[in-house]
Amino acid sequence: MSKQPIPLHTGDISAFARNLSRQLASLDVSPGHVEMLNHLARAGGFRNYQHLRADHAAKGRMAAAPEAVADFRLIEKALHQFDAQGRLIRWPGKRQVQELALWALWAALPAEAVMEEREVNGALNQVHLFEDAALLRRSLIGMKLLTRNADGSDYRRTEQRPPPEAQALIREVSQRRKETP
Repeated sequence: MSKQPIPLHTGDISAFARNLSRQLASLDVSPGHVEMLNHLARAGGFRNYQHLRADHAAKGRMAAAPEAVADFRLIEKALHQFDAQGRLIRWPGKRQVQELALWALWAALPAEAVMEEREVNGALNQVHLFEDAALLRRSLIGMKLLTRNADGSDYRRTEQRPPPEAQALIREVSQRRKETP
């Protein structure tokens, strides 16, 4: 194991202790070093120690704010789907990454505006490269990030607070879009 310190933060020490106690109570023997690291990481809300390490490393690479409670490894995976100008290069294969990418596209749509289908397609075509605005539009509607009338005439962006991962991705992609001449 490395000697690099990896911090483990918990919002509630009581819940952390309860979770760890439950994990250790199910064991017949004392856990070894690596097994104990995995138990501690799981009690802190991670899948295992490797997930904790990957999250910490991704957070350092992205220079994210320490108060953000997000899976930075997932954000990094989603960010790889965007080019230097903040455009979605390809439709991600994993559903979790797709949903996160849709939040970045949602942020590019005008807030509180009533749009026709061609306007939505035009806005989406500016922020992706694989020319399938219909797929993106249907996916946004499926995630309830976009609403439309039953006849498909009026589209509106659904105003809501993005989850922490989406907020971080939107921030990164927006920065790329601003830096584009």
